[in-house]
Amino acid sequence: MMKRLFGVCLAAALVMASVAGCGSDSATETTEPAAATESAEAANKAAGEESTATAEETAGSSEWLSVIPGYENETGEFAKGPNGETGTSADDITLTQEQYDKIKGQNLKAAMLWAGASEWYNAMTDGAKAEFEKMGIEVVAISDAQFDPSKQATDIETSMALQPDIILTLPVDPVSGTRAFQPAVDAGCKIVFADNGVDDYKAGDQYVSIVTGDQYGMGRAAAKLMAESIGNKGKIGIIYYDVDFLVTNNRDNEFVRTIVNDYPDIEIVAMSGFSAENATGEVAAAMLTQNPDLNGIYVSWDVAAEPVVSELKAGGYKDCKVVTMDLGGNNDLDMAQGGNVYGKVADMPFQIGETMAKIAALDILGEEAPAYVLSGTVSMTKDNMVEAWNQSLNKDPDASVMEMIGK
Repeated sequence: MMKRLFGVCLAAALVMASVAGCGSDSATETTEPAAATESAEAANKAAGEESTATAEETAGSSEWLSVIPGYENETGEFAKGPNGETGTSADDITLTQEQYDKIKGQNLKAAMLWAGASEWYNAMTDGAKAEFEKMGIEVVAISDAQFDPSKQATDIETSMALQPDIILTLPVDPVSGTRAFQPAVDAGCKIVFADNGVDDYKAGDQYVSIVTGDQYGMGRAAAKLMAESIGNKGKIGIIYYDVDFLVTNNRDNEFVRTIVNDYPDIEIVAMSGFSAENATGEVAAAMLTQNPDLNGIYVSWDVAAEPVVSELKAGGYKDCKVVTMDLGGNNDLDMAQGGNVYGKVADMPFQIGETMAKIAALDILGEEAPAYVLSGTVSMTKDNMVEAWNQSLNKDPDASVMEMIGK
């Protein structure tokens, strides 16, 4: 949410953020590509305002390429950071035993201020905790902003009273985050972001680094899963996170680009945006009313996909397949049961958490830390659920899932 919406936090900016907002769930029609949000627009979206594009409004498949925020971002093999930084592999971020020993003697404290709550966030927390334990760093706060920028600002203020030396966080909103994180910057905290930064901050100045997944690779992998799920042909809808949030923007746009460019027999017939992840059921209902013959739906992240799956079941759309991002119990159980959820793509949040902790430590030791770091990518279907969970989350699926797949 969006992972995790994130994060990510994303609004449902999580998301991600895929990202869990609240407020009005009203939908508004749009005939123009969504642009990067300004502060006023971000406030409206945080209240749950939705946007929708129809096939009639975007005649021709190529027009779908300019609907999702961030569509103008430079594309390529790997996504770049918010200031054009080239990504470094998380596998390359290591500490020597000598460096661990140096950190242990400093009596440091850390806070983890996440945008939301999910298996993705839990894994990130577990990864960071494992590293902090090796370093003798005390974790003094862990918070869930519920994808509410105001709550995250309060979480930051509350944590500052505990005087953390390190803050690991996924910002809910890059616009309001500029002011919200300023007290931590002024206090000299080592800030490491997951997935997304905030406006006007630069690595090496206000924060140390951003650690995230291979966003373009995830988008391409999700498109491949969608194609597999519907036999490489048919009609699909896209429910995307309609907020200026780098990670979901890059993933969602790369999904669209891959479908349009690589799968000529798959037709995108509807795209609808959301900002509150609990509003996606209504978005899906409207989409299905206009397009009852949909073969598949892509949703930005797992938690946001849950209301969509519920709507499909309630409406009897048993053959409409869902592809989304991040791993999680409810939708994974549906997958194990052979339901609507066909496949998921995930980054490695446990590794992301580990890496964030390592980068903060390196910066404290005066070592150079890369500005933008990418973790690996995992694709999951019913056939490899245990392997995917262990690779991404460093644990087995929930007991109900394990029982369903006979493990």
